[in-house]
Amino acid sequence: MCGIVGYIGTKQAAPIILDGLSKLEYRGYDSAGMAIYDGSKINITKSVGRLKVLENLTHGGESMPGLCGIGHTRWATHGVPNNTNAHPHFNAAETIAVVHNGIIENYLQLRRMLIDKGYQFVSETDTEVLAHLLDYYYKGNPLEAVTKVLHRVEGSYALGILFADCPDQIFAARKDSPLIVGQNEDGCFIASDVPAILKYTRKVYYVDNQEVVRLRADHMHFYTVDEEEISKTPVIIEWDANAAEKAGYEHFMLKEMYEQPKTVNDTLMPRIKDNDIVIEELNMTDEELRAIRKIHIVACGSAYHAGMTGKYVIEGLARVPVEVDLASEFRYRNPILEEGAMVVVISQSGETADTLAALRESKARGFKVLGIVNVVGSSIAREADNVMYTWAGPEIAVATTKAYSAQLIALYLLAMKLGRVRGQIDGDTFQSLLGDLKCLPDQIELLLNNKNKIQKFANRYIGAKDVFFIGRGIDYAISLEGSLKLKEISYIHSEAYAAGELKHGTISLIEEGTLVAAVSTQPDLYAKTISNMVEVKARGAFVLAVTCEENKEIEKAADYVIYIPETNPYFANSLAIIPLQLFGYYVSVGKGCDVDKPRNLAKSVTVE
Repeated sequence: MCGIVGYIGTKQAAPIILDGLSKLEYRGYDSAGMAIYDGSKINITKSVGRLKVLENLTHGGESMPGLCGIGHTRWATHGVPNNTNAHPHFNAAETIAVVHNGIIENYLQLRRMLIDKGYQFVSETDTEVLAHLLDYYYKGNPLEAVTKVLHRVEGSYALGILFADCPDQIFAARKDSPLIVGQNEDGCFIASDVPAILKYTRKVYYVDNQEVVRLRADHMHFYTVDEEEISKTPVIIEWDANAAEKAGYEHFMLKEMYEQPKTVNDTLMPRIKDNDIVIEELNMTDEELRAIRKIHIVACGSAYHAGMTGKYVIEGLARVPVEVDLASEFRYRNPILEEGAMVVVISQSGETADTLAALRESKARGFKVLGIVNVVGSSIAREADNVMYTWAGPEIAVATTKAYSAQLIALYLLAMKLGRVRGQIDGDTFQSLLGDLKCLPDQIELLLNNKNKIQKFANRYIGAKDVFFIGRGIDYAISLEGSLKLKEISYIHSEAYAAGELKHGTISLIEEGTLVAAVSTQPDLYAKTISNMVEVKARGAFVLAVTCEENKEIEKAADYVIYIPETNPYFANSLAIIPLQLFGYYVSVGKGCDVDKPRNLAKSVTVE
């Protein structure tokens, strides 16, 4: 969702803020703005559209001089995208400026109270309430005003605040929306994600829930919402700064697809030691693993699709029942968590609002939570009982590719570890599985290098209106992710169906020329899937098949076949998803879509 960047120091703030906001464009936004203190007052410039508009308006920040400022890219929740609703927001006297990520749930109640006290509102946003509420409580002590506001508001927030009376300070606060602060020899920074300030500092502090930070040019102090000062330990970011750049690729998404062999290797190999799987982060003994009676996997979007694959793999290899839930449903359905259950939450960012809420609900009920996340120090990483990191590095494109592949690897490793300690996998089978896992990076690279064939095929379907993906078992889970990749970046209507459900209504949607992508990687289900392909082809569909090299029989039913290398059927998703990612990418490029920043979408969904 929205992005926040702030700076106070010895350099001009506006160019630094614009540069930081450019690193957060992947989060999704529809307007942008900055508030800069120029030595006598706070000036605000805002614009609708891409950040480039704001850059042009401010001549790259040069027309907004000042050593202290805050900036924001907004993804509209309350109020349509326009200049009035864009952040930052002022109080009436234009002496307090606020940027805000999140949602203030009781803003209508607060708005009515403030109107009754004579305050006038110009925007439709919940954020303007914060500016006027700060004004209401400000009596010369900005920290006191901030903490009083935080005691009144309900919901989620990451805040950056300027007071004209205190031009040597920026205030930041956080609850349920990510926020970090950092420092170098020139000044201090606030940001909603690491890439925004990685160019300037690797020493960052993760702001925890209901904490306030007072930043000056040369130091910062941390407080609770009761104004009690606290100490924090910095985290040194180990990312290569170049990892957040395109490195010559046309799009971040293409670059990140080509990083998948390394991502898979980096997530896999540190956990294979002496021909065994060692997952030290689990902090669970073999006895504790054997005591698990059920696993609940909770996630959103692509992470949910990875969890769907995880269900088949864990149940197949470890014989532990697995239930997979959308986090937005799990948190509200009063789930039944029985004794012996373990909850696994999956999130690339570690900040996904619904997934974080599911984690907290599970822990409140006394159940152990394992987080599978990519971002070190994120909320889920800090709050889960144990964490398996997916070493994917920064993923900038909104549509996930390499983080999804890393999540699959983490789930494979967990399934094999459980299966081994529970006596469900014998020694020879275990070594065979390990051998197949180790081959995956090279096999993925082979598929990526065969992209020309997929690109030519994708060019035929740039004008498609509807595309359907079908599969059974793990192939259904692959189909879900393949369909999502296509729809989210190309805007083509696409759906995935369990192939066995075709006769239950779905097949009525097939007409002459409709593209149906049939995924068939499970040998036990080849014949069944071929039968479904024949069904749709008989009704005019053009059938694209993604299958294993041994399955030559499929050529009788398919119009076009993409083969993947042989691997254990449990690991087939890691290979079959590659041509589907490439297909979605090249269709989107052919249509001229903004591949890295698709409309209406955000990288980190930090509000409901």
